[in-house]
Amino acid sequence: MKIGIIGSGNMGRSLGILWAEQGHEVFFGSRTTKKGKEVAEIAGQTTQGGSNDEAAAFGDVLLYTVRGVHPAEVFSSTSVIDNKILIDCNNQEISENFDYPAITQSLAEKLAAEVPNAKVVKAFNTMAQELFELAPIPLKNYNVSVFVAGDDESAKQTVIQLVQEIGFQAINCGELRHARLIESAGDLIRLLMIQQQMGSYATISVRSLPPAETQRLGGRQASNLK
Repeated sequence: MKIGIIGSGNMGRSLGILWAEQGHEVFFGSRTTKKGKEVAEIAGQTTQGGSNDEAAAFGDVLLYTVRGVHPAEVFSSTSVIDNKILIDCNNQEISENFDYPAITQSLAEKLAAEVPNAKVVKAFNTMAQELFELAPIPLKNYNVSVFVAGDDESAKQTVIQLVQEIGFQAINCGELRHARLIESAGDLIRLLMIQQQMGSYATISVRSLPPAETQRLGGRQASNLK
């Protein structure tokens, strides 16, 4: 698979290297061709580097790590990402005292509105980039969940495959509007890391458990979740 990394900072470099190790073709993009080439040289694995425009043109799947910048300022023309799968891994800035307003439009939904011809998928926003140093082994042994949401089912399944290849457990969260909940989970993880000093390895693992064989706690009403 051809993967373009848009913005080759810590997150983009880490995921790009992991995917290259799995045999994918990876192109690191940056604001300048020089920076993109420098990242590719560090990454090795026959990766390439250049501008964000070049990375977007190269990849069928694009990891979008740029936060708070309209795509029109990232690319010479947003048409370069038409019909591309665009993975949004961003969280909002941390509010003072973690006093966030209610999310009525996620960053992923905002991005999708700005580039309506791209297939935006939310993923990789609920862990610190240091965690990728453990991928894919021993990370796979810990069942760390990556929540994935998107309106295009085929694009979402492609991202789920990329999640699983590097040792994470993919959790299909349905349509893109559910990215509001995923981004809130990212805020919770950062709270745990900062205020409770849990470090970079605070994660979420979603597990399915078998039902109890008996109801020893009294006449419990069955849940009617739908």
